Amino acid sequence: MSMSINSPDLSRRAFGRLMATALGGAALTGCTTGGGTPAPDTPLRVMAINHVWSQAIRKRLAEFEERIGRRVSMSLLTSDQLANSYNVKLNASATDIDVMMVRALQEQLLFAHNGWLADLTGRVRGDAAYQWDDFLPATRERSATDGKVLSVPVVTERPALYYRKDLVGGAPPATLDDLMETALRLTDRAGNFFGFVGRGQRSGAVSMWSSFLYSFGGNFTIDGRSGIGRPEAIRAYEYYGGLLERAGPPGATNMSLEQAMPIFAQGKAAFYIDADAIYTNFLDPKISTVRETVGFAPFPAGPAGARPFNIPSWSLGISRFSRLPDAAWEFIRWASGPEMVRGLQAEGIPGARQEVWSDRATLASFPPDLARSMQTGARIGVGIDRPDVLQVGRARDIIGRPLVAGILGQPVAPVAREADAEFADFLVRDNRYREA
Repeated sequence: MSMSINSPDLSRRAFGRLMATALGGAALTGCTTGGGTPAPDTPLRVMAINHVWSQAIRKRLAEFEERIGRRVSMSLLTSDQLANSYNVKLNASATDIDVMMVRALQEQLLFAHNGWLADLTGRVRGDAAYQWDDFLPATRERSATDGKVLSVPVVTERPALYYRKDLVGGAPPATLDDLMETALRLTDRAGNFFGFVGRGQRSGAVSMWSSFLYSFGGNFTIDGRSGIGRPEAIRAYEYYGGLLERAGPPGATNMSLEQAMPIFAQGKAAFYIDADAIYTNFLDPKISTVRETVGFAPFPAGPAGARPFNIPSWSLGISRFSRLPDAAWEFIRWASGPEMVRGLQAEGIPGARQEVWSDRATLASFPPDLARSMQTGARIGVGIDRPDVLQVGRARDIIGRPLVAGILGQPVAPVAREADAEFADFLVRDNRYREA
């Protein structure tokens, strides 16, 4: 069955089944459909998000082209453009995509279900020099679906507590209770200053809220069933919603990263929790007024301790329809190998290998307190920040409802119970589609 990346309609399965039949026993490690072995001048085609990692790799492409004796065509797209291209091309079994940059937590389960990704298990585990076991366990786990490695992580992120050193006396809050107390004390709404800013948009806030959920002892699903109606989840909803409702800016329910981040960067908030990968925004004099006063700290501990996410935000896979699977693997092997990851992390791009998180040289590009925060998150982090389902967008929309209620100052428990029932029904349908 083949399904759209963006559409919630999972009932149209005929096309994918026909393609699976047509492809017959083609190996998942790559098939040579549509004309046999490509000519030597056929470029290796890489589709990627327009990201600092992709830009850094593109600058090094001449080195790789010389290594394999083949030209590389690398397209850098927005996330929407990338998703739409995959949806159109891979539904048509197009052979003009070789290497795919994917979001393992958002897309991989669906791509695997559609049969769009090549199985990399033998390649990553059969190459001792590649050192697959060196990848962070949390990110390595997310690279596999149904026991098959379908992607390789290249960029990681964790939540960081961004805070104003000039306003917070002594050490930054180490617990969520301390964060709430200090954020409320520093809030001055009459003066247009807020104790805390964070994502509040219904769907967009879910991934960042996940660390609060885990740190209160909850989870999205427990034993395959909805966990968002349990007491731990309700307390996490109430905490996060209350933090933004009492200490946050007006209009928080409309805020994603793009709206929340500038509020902290312009010196209008004392605390901000978001991905550590965005830290450069607060050090850029063109957009930040807090570059001299910003501090970085690990995610604060909740009742269940500190349980931040530690995820592969972007990974590399090989299209199942690629006619250059060996060259595609060589690209992945080169772009995610030990030497490359060390070099890119030394430039400030967080990698997925354990080695670089204990190497002073690869951490030197980060502010020292941020490096310590990132090391902590890489060591203790949970490898997922959203539910592990086919229709991730729909699931996030359901899960975000109680968050919005909390931010608006409404009772959370009844909304959480309604969302829990809706999510439970969703999981039944999602599992049915997954098994079809």
